[in-house]
Amino acid sequence: MHKLYCFLRNNMFSRDKLNYNSGSVKNIHYGDIHTKFAGLFDITKESVPYINATETLPPDDSPDYCLEGDLIFADASEDTADVGKSIEVVHLGAERLLAGQHTILARQRDDKLVVGFGGHLFGSARIRSQIRHEAQGTKVYGISATRLANIEIAFPDDKREQQKIADCLTSLDELIGAQTRKVVALKAHKQGLMQQLFPRAGETQPRVRFPEFQDAGEWVEQKLDDIFHFQDGFSFKSTDFVKTKVDAIQVVRITDINNKNLNEDKVYIPDAFLQANNLKKYFVQDGDLLLSLTGAAGFNFFFWDGGPAVINQRTSKVTPKKKLSSAMARLLEPLVHAKINVHGEGQNNNLSKEFLSNVALLIPEPDEQERIADDLTVVDDMIAVQTQKLGALKTHKKALMQQLFPAPAKVQA
Repeated sequence: MHKLYCFLRNNMFSRDKLNYNSGSVKNIHYGDIHTKFAGLFDITKESVPYINATETLPPDDSPDYCLEGDLIFADASEDTADVGKSIEVVHLGAERLLAGQHTILARQRDDKLVVGFGGHLFGSARIRSQIRHEAQGTKVYGISATRLANIEIAFPDDKREQQKIADCLTSLDELIGAQTRKVVALKAHKQGLMQQLFPRAGETQPRVRFPEFQDAGEWVEQKLDDIFHFQDGFSFKSTDFVKTKVDAIQVVRITDINNKNLNEDKVYIPDAFLQANNLKKYFVQDGDLLLSLTGAAGFNFFFWDGGPAVINQRTSKVTPKKKLSSAMARLLEPLVHAKINVHGEGQNNNLSKEFLSNVALLIPEPDEQERIADDLTVVDDMIAVQTQKLGALKTHKKALMQQLFPAPAKVQA
């Protein structure tokens, strides 16, 4: 990589030195590379903070200011999957932009790559595997410019081929973006619907009720401890995991619950380990309600639908103590999720059994349960269909990139 790119300075402005209202120069924060910026960075399509006017900026002619075609890497991550994640600056317009804290700014030496190709190239399996290999750390992983310079890059010399590849993948990214917006819009619709169909804090009945239940009266409060048993997961060691499901079953982690089991980096535990340790009580089946007990990203529920699996630590299987109607089981996820996230984060972003046992829910009569559940099921079915389409597009892109870029063990495509 050192023959193709040189590395320039970043700045050390922390979040408290930035704002989203006004300024003359914008700033790339490494956290935004991880969470929200597209691989091909168009400043007119992204929400990017300004550097506060009180801060000292580089001179106007400084090479520190980003140019179109530059790569910006996040130099730190809590896992190897995202360490060294990068964006390519493809459009700046009249804006001025700096690479910020915990980033690495790379600029082409001889413009051998067309603008828009690098962003896809550095997302390819060949380069990502090399970056993961170069990363260092234990709990937090990091990559330096020196180690990035070791990356071997293979690309077509003909810029027309580069442009064809970039155009193809960019078009697919646009489809993925449009599909993502559909899923987000449906989830927002569901959230708005729930705000109308469930009582607000301090109230005992919803603001909007179906006509047949206008005179049904207040909802009845019940404690979770009277309704459920919570089975926490087993404390597996990461060294126990395998990456193949041959003679093994999936381990459900917090990230699997939070991402509705759509993670690509699933892990498995060998059948022999489960049998040797008698872990039957940690098994889950389709339809089981699972809860993430660590709330950095919110305490999330998920009705498991991935087949036989076993739960990891900081997750919990939520089992009814008595038989509930299908509608009541269907309603528990939004009811409990809202109650926990609004009224109790737990200590250190963790939920305890003591806290959960004292959470009280307002529950309607069975007929109203069925009516609400039916409406939410329709929306959830729509979300599931659109999410599956999104997953198919992402899978298609991954397969396409495997064809268009050299594999990790090869030099030629």
